[in-house]
Amino acid sequence: MLKAVIFDDEYIVLQGLQRMIDWSKYGIELVGTASNGYAAIDLVETHSPDIVFTDIRMPGMDGLQVVEKILAAAPEIICIVFSGFNEFEYVKKAIKLGVSDYLDKPITIPMMEETLKKIQEKVQQQKIVLSLEEKWEDSRNELIEKATLDLLLQGGDAFPKWGKSFGEYSMDVVGITVLALSGKIQDLPNDPTYLPVYVRNGAEHLLVIFHYDVDTTSLLKQLLYWPGENGISIGSGRTYQNLTDAPKSYKEALQALRYGHFLEQGGWTRFEEIGENPNIPGDLSELEESIIFYLRTGDKAGLVKQLNEFISKIQSQRLNPDLIEREILKLIYLGMEIAKETGEDISKISQGNYLPHIEVRMLNTKEQMFNWLKNQMEMIMDWFLRIRRDKKHDAVEKACVYIERNFSKDLTLQDVAEYVGMNPTYFSLLFKEEMKISYIKYLTKFRIERAKGLLQEGYKVADVSEKVGYHTYRHFSELFRKQVGVNPGQYRDSF
Repeated sequence: MLKAVIFDDEYIVLQGLQRMIDWSKYGIELVGTASNGYAAIDLVETHSPDIVFTDIRMPGMDGLQVVEKILAAAPEIICIVFSGFNEFEYVKKAIKLGVSDYLDKPITIPMMEETLKKIQEKVQQQKIVLSLEEKWEDSRNELIEKATLDLLLQGGDAFPKWGKSFGEYSMDVVGITVLALSGKIQDLPNDPTYLPVYVRNGAEHLLVIFHYDVDTTSLLKQLLYWPGENGISIGSGRTYQNLTDAPKSYKEALQALRYGHFLEQGGWTRFEEIGENPNIPGDLSELEESIIFYLRTGDKAGLVKQLNEFISKIQSQRLNPDLIEREILKLIYLGMEIAKETGEDISKISQGNYLPHIEVRMLNTKEQMFNWLKNQMEMIMDWFLRIRRDKKHDAVEKACVYIERNFSKDLTLQDVAEYVGMNPTYFSLLFKEEMKISYIKYLTKFRIERAKGLLQEGYKVADVSEKVGYHTYRHFSELFRKQVGVNPGQYRDSF
């Protein structure tokens, strides 16, 4: 059974956590408590606990000093700190020291129970990792997968451990690309220019590509037909030369897969295709990303749901009015950036000049601020949908004519979006709304119909593939068989 200790100078906290939590339920024995730093150190030396819960502020020796001393002597101990209001700088220091988690005061029973569940999972993971490390020769692949996942989640902090797991091969890696998959698949074929590592993060299926060559042509050719052969969808992040940028490619891959699912285009969706907006920060929270997604896709119910979750989160953090105002304005400006993707003058969103930073300062209570936020976001959404409705027919009609004239070329979503003067993400959503089919599926269907006509005229399959814009014969054959039911050669010979 694991042993735990609690350090806090508030008597009610110590008593409450001792009596109101069934520690044995989580395989933990609470072996002692302390109300000051010096007593805390004595308790650790006496009982050698596996888990330490400590308040940041305590008399004698504060919680950070206690944690620093504990982890210096026994880095394997799991340390969780309690932080009060306006102690963010202390929390940052605690994280740098290596604490496993921090809990905002007031501490509630559900918070503690959730943390204990996480500790159970972490301890189990630690046991697994320890076992793998003891059997290094037989389990190198598992260690690489763990180190790779850590690299995606932690970036530069996990880089040294990743390098150690990869050994001498790490010196040859020149780049990284992350793919998010809709399900488990067979491995990519072996190739000397890259190494694929399959990892899981909860329900997420990820394939991390470590490049040994700056030329990614071989990988790109594989990805053209690989999703179709495996019956999955994939989203890919951008390729980064610096491996500490792995979290960026990981986040981009998840975004690409999410938009690919919404557009129902299947196959392979690249982050570049969904239209990166350079004015939107790359370090948004999951809630902020979801709010952007629902704005772009015109899902008002989804937007309202995410806004309510955002408000609940802000309320639980007990922020002061200035910080609340800042967080609200950040959302408003993100919404305005999405509105700008229409190419229209966003100052016309409301009557006269739209100046949210002035309007919000006229509000006096949190409730007023939150209601104002929801009203503003719904106003932006309504304006966005109205502009989309007014513009979509002409823009999509123009795009279809352009596709008809240029389908034999390497015609990307960016090319067509640029031709009609729109952001690629905005255009792709507009196209699907008007045509009831995604851009990728429309282009594929159009090309296959043209290919059928050429095959009926007796053209060679390889020539037809080139004429309809597919420069990889295998990719063309796979798409044709999927659309028509027979391969191109069989179709031509039937006439």
